[in-house]
This record gives sequence, structure tokens and C-alpha cells, in this order.
Amino acid sequence: MAKNENESSEDHVEPEELDAECAAQVREELGDDAIVEMLRKMVLIRRFEEHAGRSYQRRKIRGFCHLYSGQEAVAVGSLKAAGDDDYIIGHYRDHGHALAAGMEPNVVMAELFGKAPGCAGGKGGSMHLYDVERNFMGGWGIVGGQIPLGAGLAFALNYRGDEAACLAYLGDGAIHQGVVHEALNMASLWELPLVTIVENNQYAMGTAVERVSSTTALEKKADSHQIYSEVVDGQDLFQVYDAVRRARKRAIEDDEPSWLHVQTYRYYGHSMTDPAPYRGKDEVNQQRDLRDPIVRLREWIIAEDIVTQDEIDAIDDEMEALVKESIEFADSSDFPDLSELTTNVYIDWPAEID
Repeated sequence: MAKNENESSEDHVEPEELDAECAAQVREELGDDAIVEMLRKMVLIRRFEEHAGRSYQRRKIRGFCHLYSGQEAVAVGSLKAAGDDDYIIGHYRDHGHALAAGMEPNVVMAELFGKAPGCAGGKGGSMHLYDVERNFMGGWGIVGGQIPLGAGLAFALNYRGDEAACLAYLGDGAIHQGVVHEALNMASLWELPLVTIVENNQYAMGTAVERVSSTTALEKKADSHQIYSEVVDGQDLFQVYDAVRRARKRAIEDDEPSWLHVQTYRYYGHSMTDPAPYRGKDEVNQQRDLRDPIVRLREWIIAEDIVTQDEIDAIDDEMEALVKESIEFADSSDFPDLSELTTNVYIDWPAEID
């Protein structure tokens, strides 16, 4: 696994160390096996996205395809902190969240290929993954549109008296959408158990965040709504887990929503059709060398004598094989039948209402 992650630089560069105090606390809480399992999920997402990108280039995947490579610690760390009854709703860069939530790679890849065994029957595609059994309420294609929906889910949890929260993800490109702030205002007034996670990968579509936001301190965007906020290193799995765990606790026990500014980075363009001319290769290589979330976690795990390098390489081989299997599954699966063209679109009024 990690043997391939740092190929971006000819000279070896030591990655930044993880927050030692936070890592020790999380290790004591979760144990070594859980940490290794989180590494496995991060590697799964990385390998899945690599093969999804290749499949797009082979025209096996059509339409939009937004890769999550570089942001793995955000999805894995945050969803490890989630409870079984929590709702999850996200943006259209959603492959990582789906896999971190426990969706099967075969089912996710089949959906990307537009095949019938996919989680939306092959009709949703890359941006619209969904799994109601896991309370994964989908990736959403409308920028920022998922946040008022997340507030609605949080309202439902309060209404029913459930001891749960809604984790709602958005990118830095969505932070200025009006509906985002309308939803934050309501979440504050109604004391909704909403944990809003801003995945700031620095570029939205293709414009650096400092060129579109009056402040790069995105945590301040919640101040006018009197919502708790903090900055989180999104390339540090332990910081992400700890921040979301505490935010979830506040939401449930103190009726206090949160806005987490999670600083991360994506390695590829906005989508598969974006060559990313707005940034240089040196910048991307520096991020890979210094802050790659998988490499940083790997180095910590080895230093703590949790697993060996050989065991980590075996994890990588296993995840690679699992993803290749998902490619074969998706490729050999059937497309939806034409009879599915109008299912779940129209209803027979009023018969289906009754």
C-alpha cells in the first residue's frame, strides 16, 4: 500500500506527524484493531477511486465522476464516530462516504457503471449513491442542497426523540449558498442535532478558496448563527474522529449543532473532466509528501508497533483485489431493463398514495 503512496517526489520527505496526544486518546478509546480497520477502509477508498478513474477513462463510467482521493480520513474518521441510528447525507463527491459507511464495493461500482445491481438500480450513478439500511441518505448533486435536507433529518430525530444526530457533509464551494445559512439558522434556533462537516479541499470546482471567500477561516461562517465551530486537520484521522465524536455528543446531550471546518485536499481535478490547470504539480506533490492521510497513519501505526510493514502491504494487496473484483462484477452485470425507465419517477395518482 504505502509503498506506492509517495511516488510523487524523487527525494524522500518525511510526512507530518499526527497529533500524538489525540492519537493516544483515540487508541485508548477504540483499541488497535479498530485503528487498523480504519486504515483498511482508507486504503479501500484510495484503491477504489484509482480504479474508478481508470474505468471512466475506458468509458465504462459515464456522466460525472468526482474522485475522493486525498480526503479519505474525513469520511472514515467521521463515520467511525457516528452511531448506528445517525443519519448521513453528503455532497456529490460521495464514493468515500459510501464505502466508509459500509456499502459493498460491488454495489457501489455497479452503480457507477450504471448497472442494475447498483445501490440505485443503476439509475443514480456516481453522484447519487444511497443505502437506506445504513441511513446513508445519499450524495446530492445540487450544491449545498443537502444541508437543509440534513436539517430536516435532524428535525425528525428530535421530533421522534431519538438519541442520534445527522452528519451532513458539504464542500468549501457550497458554503455561500443561501440555503446553507438558512438551514444553519434553523438548526441553531431549533437546537437540532446537526453536525455539519465542511470538507475544505481548497479549490471548490477550480477556484482557490481565498479567491471566493472573504475569509479562509471558514469556521467563522457559523458565528452569526451562534453555532459551535472548530478547525480540524482533515488529513489526521484521529483529529477527525475526535472532533466528530465530540460534536455528536454535543448535538445529542446539549441540543447544540456544530460546524466543523475540516481542512483536507483532493489529488485529482474537480471531476474526471477537469485537468486542474489552476494549480501546479509541485503543490499536489507537496501535499502527497507531507500530508497524505494514509501515509501519515501508516507511519504512526508502524512506529507504535501495531502492525508491520509486511502486514500493511498485505492490506493493500487485499483491498486491491477487492476493488478489482468489484470492477469485474460491475462489468459483467446487466444494465437496468427498459421497463425501469419510469419507475420511481411517476406515480399512479391516487392509487399509490392509498
